[in-house]
This record gives sequence, structure tokens and C-alpha cells, in this order.
Amino acid sequence: MSAENLNAAASSAPQGIEVRSIDYVPLRERHGRVSQLGPLWFMSNAQIATLAVGLISVTTGGNLVWSLVSIVLGVLLGTLFMAAHSAQGPQLGLPQMIQSRPQFGYVGALLVWLFAYLQYAGFNIFNTVLAGQAASVGVHAGSPRMWFWVITVIAVAVAVFGYDLIHRFERYLTYATVAALALLTLAAALKLTLPADAWNLGQFRWVPFLAQLGVAAGYQISWAIYVSDYSRYLPPSVTVRGTFRVTYWGSAAGGIWMMALGTFIAASAGKNFDTVGSLKDAADRLFAGAGSVTSIIFALGLASVMAINMYGGSLTLISSIDSLRRVRPTLSLRVVTVLLTAALSLVAAYAASANFLTNFNNFLLLVLYFFIPWTAVNLTDYFLVRRGHYAILEIFKPLGIYGTWGWPGIVSYLLGFAAMIPFFSVGTLFTGAVASRLGGADISLFVGLPVSALLYWALTRNIDVAGERRLAEQQAAELETGRLDAGQVT
Repeated sequence: MSAENLNAAASSAPQGIEVRSIDYVPLRERHGRVSQLGPLWFMSNAQIATLAVGLISVTTGGNLVWSLVSIVLGVLLGTLFMAAHSAQGPQLGLPQMIQSRPQFGYVGALLVWLFAYLQYAGFNIFNTVLAGQAASVGVHAGSPRMWFWVITVIAVAVAVFGYDLIHRFERYLTYATVAALALLTLAAALKLTLPADAWNLGQFRWVPFLAQLGVAAGYQISWAIYVSDYSRYLPPSVTVRGTFRVTYWGSAAGGIWMMALGTFIAASAGKNFDTVGSLKDAADRLFAGAGSVTSIIFALGLASVMAINMYGGSLTLISSIDSLRRVRPTLSLRVVTVLLTAALSLVAAYAASANFLTNFNNFLLLVLYFFIPWTAVNLTDYFLVRRGHYAILEIFKPLGIYGTWGWPGIVSYLLGFAAMIPFFSVGTLFTGAVASRLGGADISLFVGLPVSALLYWALTRNIDVAGERRLAEQQAAELETGRLDAGQVT
């Protein structure tokens, strides 16, 4: 299709309620601009759960200045990987996790989809708790548990409407959130009292520094399973470099800003730190009522992120069901899976409000461990092995060229994960042998990535990439003109 025809198709594409889920997005339905990815990924990070990520160092013995350094380095490192996944969306027109089939196989991909779904639901448990607390504090009415329901209903409505409303919701919230963050930054800079050693470069400690760096990087890598979901409707004329750049700086800016505020406020509050309460108190020091306004804005921001988790959880559930029993990815099926994901998170939120920071820290570390080998395998396959060329119709065939079990991907994932275990330092849950000798410092990130990537590259030397490209070219017309429903591809 020519650039002129592609642009015309994109501009006329339907932008109402989304009817697709895990199926391929044909060129005639592509629309949007790459610039819209910036606000979406900025907003995804500019919310209270991200603020909690910035507390790891200062709550485990680190001082403010080295906490800020570790946050910046961790975010800049982790965002490299999630932004690279974002670049896959416009080129493939597929959701992120369905892209795991060429590496792990039609059924084998269930291995990573299980962990992905746990992440979607897990993050929403914590998001629900924080949103309920923020709304209750901001409005000065109703219990947090009552607001659990209100915020969940808002998030469900956005997730069901789908891709375009999610983008618009995040874009409009960006303006209010930037204002709220600017207000909090002023309050932190002008009104908060810091410990005497806050800016002392001589107070460097490896363990809290590496813990903060690892959690910040892991938090950013954890977005890797989402990103193509929100770039797949863009036309393929959008460059890989452009998609990467906008996603990277949008996500990194939101992450660094929010985590830095978290570590700044926590350093000031000390043992009295309370996620929502300390944030409101900091804003109120600037002028009366500021805390309530910022709390309401951040509650809405959390609702938008909950919608993203419900949407991604829905796609992952549909992909998983389709691997076991072929289904048509209809709108009604997406609605049912969104509601199921929302219900699971809502019920679990009632039991997750105690010991929030400890639970959230452990959860973030577990997420990092599960997705480091996956991101290494997926990106190695896309950028080094197949170099962005896939026979997309085959991804939806149980007996297609990608097979039932993708042993190179599965073996690389499992061995990469196993290599990381001695380096694990999971808060109060587990400390590996090497991590213990390092005083609890966690460097598993720097082990799992190269091990899984190199193994996968070595195990895929015999793949007939040229043959796959020829098959993709032969199927190109059918891909665009046929109806690509998982239940109809043979």
C-alpha cells in the first residue's frame, strides 16, 4: 500500500468502541500519531504506585542524593527495554504478548502469559488500594473501600471502550497531572525539612543503592508486556526509532519525576511516611487544600492505569484461552475478560492494604525476575534473529511454522531465570547465596539479560528466516483482506 493510501486509510479508520482484541490490526484500520505515545507512557508512570517505587533506598539506609542517582540510572536502564518493545507494535499490528508465540510456541507461550496475567492483576490490587485511599482523602467523604468500587467502575468503562479512549483519557489527564507534580515539586523544595546527611556524597551504601536501581529498572521493564498493545494501531510508516524515542522519554520522564518525589518526601517524613498521607501533607504545606486537589488527580491517574491493566489482562486471558481452545476474539469476550480481571483485583484489594510498602517492594522484585529473561528472548528474536519479519498468519495457527512448543525460547527463559536465582534478594522473602555474600545487594538483572539473550541467539542459528519472510510475503494479501480471527484461521 502506498504512503498516500496508507495515510488515507489511517485518517478514516474507526475510532469508536474497539471491537478487536488479540487479532491483527489491518492497515485500513491504522490511525493516530506517534506523539500520542508520550502522554500515555508519561501518565502510566506519573501516579502514586510509582512514587512508592522511589522509597526503597531511603527506607533501607540510603541517603537522598544516592537514592536520586540510583533512581535515574535504574529508570534510564529499564526504559530501554520497554521502549524497544513499543517499536514492535506499528510494524506487526499485534498486541504484545501474542508476539511471544514465535519464540515460545503456540502453547509454550502460556508460560510467560501466566506471569503476565499475575502482573496485571497484582499491580491492580495495589493500584486499587492506593486509588481508594487517595479518593477518600481528596474528597473527604466515604471510606477507601467504597472508593475501591467507584474507581474500579471508571477503569472498567475505559478498558471496555478500549484503545482510543485509553489514549484520550491519558492525554487529558496529563495536563492536570503535570500541574499536580509541579505543585508537589515546589512544596518538596520549599517546605520539607531533610536529614542532615541528605546531600552527603560520602554516605554511599551499595545495598540500598543497588536495591533501588534494581527496583526502578524492574518497574520500567515490567511495562514491557504492555507497550505494543498501545502502539499496534499506528501505521507501519511510523519509524522504529520514532516509536522508541517518544515512548522512552515519556515513560522515563514520568518515572524519574514521580520516584524522585517519593524519595524526597520519604527522606523528610522518615519513619512517619505514609504513601497517600505524606503526599497530601507535603502539598498542603504549600497552601491549604492543595493536598486534596492532588489526591483527586492522582486517584484518577490510578484509574487510568487500572484500565490499562484490565485491558492488558483481558488480551492475555484471551490469548491463553485461545492456546488451549480456539476462540473468536470478539468484543463480548473482551468485556467478559475485563470484568473478570477487575473482579479479581477488587476482591484481592480488600486484603492487601496492610503492610503496603513491604508487599509492593517484594512484588516489584518478583515481577523483575519473571520478565527479565522474557524481555531478553523477545527482543533478541525481534531485533537480531528475525529482524522484525514474521509470518503473522502463522502466529494464529496451532500447527503453524512456529510450532506448539518453542524450545529455544523456553530453554533460554528457564536457564536465564535459574542463573538469576543465586543473585535474588527479595526483601523479606528470599536472599540467594551470592546476594548474601554481597550484603543483600541484588545484581540479578545483569545476569538474566545476557544469559537468556545469548542462549536464545545460539539456539536459533538454524532458523530459516529467509523462508519465513517468503511465506509472510505470500500471505500478505490474505492478511489484509481476510478476517484474522483466531477461531477462523486454519
